[in-house]
Amino acid sequence: MRAAVENPVRPNAAIHSQPLGEPVVAYAPLPGRAAAVLAAFFEEDGEARVLLTRRASHLRSHTGEVAFPGGRIEDGEDAVTAALREADEEIALDTSELEIVGTLTPIATLAATSGITPIVGFLPGRPDVEGDPNEVEFVFDVSLAQLLDDGIFQEERWDTPWGNDRQINFFYLQHDTIWGATARILRELLELVTAA
Repeated sequence: MRAAVENPVRPNAAIHSQPLGEPVVAYAPLPGRAAAVLAAFFEEDGEARVLLTRRASHLRSHTGEVAFPGGRIEDGEDAVTAALREADEEIALDTSELEIVGTLTPIATLAATSGITPIVGFLPGRPDVEGDPNEVEFVFDVSLAQLLDDGIFQEERWDTPWGNDRQINFFYLQHDTIWGATARILRELLELVTAA
């Protein structure tokens, strides 16, 4: 898993996933507000697991959706700093022992209202987290093996106001459906892991 993110095996790797040693600002700016999310992994019982949240139902946008901890990059911050700050604010994640290993392909949301840089890091073990009820309804983790199980992943093609025949990814978990930007990020991670 770590090697897949640090040394991606894929076409055009130079413009996709990159080790942290390369500055995030090397990417072309994406439309909308700049944001960053943290894909924080830990190992348990021999499986890589990733932290996710379900957004609170009273929020103005993306209510009840599954997401990585993250949010807007504030003035004076880079993507890594923003992702770590947001993880602390949203789920009280202690990032002092988090090892940042790279970034994934920056993406724009379907409506192109924000450009998101995914930051990937590894924790030494299961973290003690608690969701901020102002932002997070539920904090959970899922193993990459589960995401690769038969019937969990599905892809649909949608015609949208932002373009026709858009690829939309879904991961159907027992208690939640992951889709949108979060599903796109997870799909890239799984492609890197299975190609390594």
